[in-house]
Amino acid sequence: MSEIERIKGEKDGLDAYGDILRAAKEGYRGIHPDNLQRFRWYGLYEQKPKDGHFMLRVKIPGGRLTSAQLLALADIAEGYGGGFTDITTRQNVEFHWIKIENMPEIFAGLDSVGLTTTGACGDTVRNVVTCPVAGLHPQEPVDTEPFAEAVTRFFLNNRLFSNLPRKFKIAVTGCPCNCIHPEIHDLSAVAIRTNADGNRQGIAFRLLVGGGLSVQPMFAKPMRMLVPPDQLVDVCRAVVEVFRDFGYRQSRKHARLKFLISDWGIERFEEEVLGRLNWRPLLAEDFPLPLGRTRGNHLGIHPQKQEGLYWVGASVLAGRLQVRQMRMLARLASEFGMGELRTTNQQNIIIPHIPEGKLEQVVCALEGEGLSCDSNALSGWGVACTGSEFCNWALTETKRLMCELIPHLEKTVALDTAVRIHISGCPNGCGQHQIGDIGLQGCLKAHNSTRIEAYDVWLGAQLGSDPRFARPTARKVPADQVKHCLERLLRHYAASRALGESFAEFTQRHTTEELAAVMGATEAERTAGIV
Repeated sequence: MSEIERIKGEKDGLDAYGDILRAAKEGYRGIHPDNLQRFRWYGLYEQKPKDGHFMLRVKIPGGRLTSAQLLALADIAEGYGGGFTDITTRQNVEFHWIKIENMPEIFAGLDSVGLTTTGACGDTVRNVVTCPVAGLHPQEPVDTEPFAEAVTRFFLNNRLFSNLPRKFKIAVTGCPCNCIHPEIHDLSAVAIRTNADGNRQGIAFRLLVGGGLSVQPMFAKPMRMLVPPDQLVDVCRAVVEVFRDFGYRQSRKHARLKFLISDWGIERFEEEVLGRLNWRPLLAEDFPLPLGRTRGNHLGIHPQKQEGLYWVGASVLAGRLQVRQMRMLARLASEFGMGELRTTNQQNIIIPHIPEGKLEQVVCALEGEGLSCDSNALSGWGVACTGSEFCNWALTETKRLMCELIPHLEKTVALDTAVRIHISGCPNGCGQHQIGDIGLQGCLKAHNSTRIEAYDVWLGAQLGSDPRFARPTARKVPADQVKHCLERLLRHYAASRALGESFAEFTQRHTTEELAAVMGATEAERTAGIV
């Protein structure tokens, strides 16, 4: 039995709430090491360098926030979290510099506005994500937010699923742009129309299972079943049950659902799921998954399906929001919208329900605080993990690099199309570098008898009906040279791409050696044979 399985077996992570409150009275140094593991079930991780400060993750189901909730988060950031918060790739927010002594006040503040940290971390069902403009997009088959909310409610505090082999990530989406990346979650439910008129009775869900990134990335595989909307929660239950009962617990490195499905095959896995249902779903051969290559992050100004209203998507560089920006966003949502905001899986923010006549004021206020509303702005297509500033596993400081890289590229390269840049501070891939147009994986490089921060450059990921991961193209580029390396690459793309050619298509028609040469990598830095 592994150490974490022993810890979970002796006491459920959901029973750690009282231990957190006791630790708040007794102080950090009195916390038993086992409880530091269990505190994760309530969103608390020790941050680097494990000196008594914590990262705290708050769940934002479907990315939905009210102005009052964002103001409460701003109060926590200002009072306890160093004056900022980070938006994550699961639409959550994370605080740093949290002290255990302040957790009772933080819990009370979150509870007062209906927010929770329960299940934000740990071996449980994590935050359920959905398209941030669900219910707004004119072309969506159905508003998936109520279904995502139902799945969230079922698993929240559910002790039948509080001790899984590993974390479990669910997406529920009907986005025409596939913004939520259905291919990379443990379980994705994709809404489709099953009749021509698009009414709710003509809606069903197709499922994909077994996606995930990290050191061994795998794309999710489609299941054959067609799931009626009123049975979606039940199917999610059955899928997670199979993972709970058969997932691997001997090794943390082999514990995600993707490994079970890889070993079993999708047919056996689906049969096991079907055996846990008291109803029989239809087969979905006549209803293909709508996973075209279109990608979107919903930045800019867009008309909603509600006549006369618009949403405004603003980019948040490196996903980091300062307190003043949080308060400004809450004010704009209340004054010009309906008091609602939405976080995105690409670490940005959206304000919906803006009347046409108020758009100019909203955009002017956002851009005045450094939140660009340009739909092609590189800042809105950039994703960065926490990095070595706070993470105990990261080798490089990712957010600092993103904050240097994006302004440099926006100043030196003229692009009329979006290019997605993803930065991870280590091979674990929390910045999802394997699915970026450009992916940067942090590493260390020997230099003058010491080691400096560097990055392996990955290029050319493609998502959708014909998905492929980015391929490593240049190795151990010093961190201070990355911006120049990518500048040369993007200049070449802008000058020599074919008409309408995406960056992924551009990289796919070039060899690794050609792309490395364009970036200026030396022969020793090229990636022959690296994985």
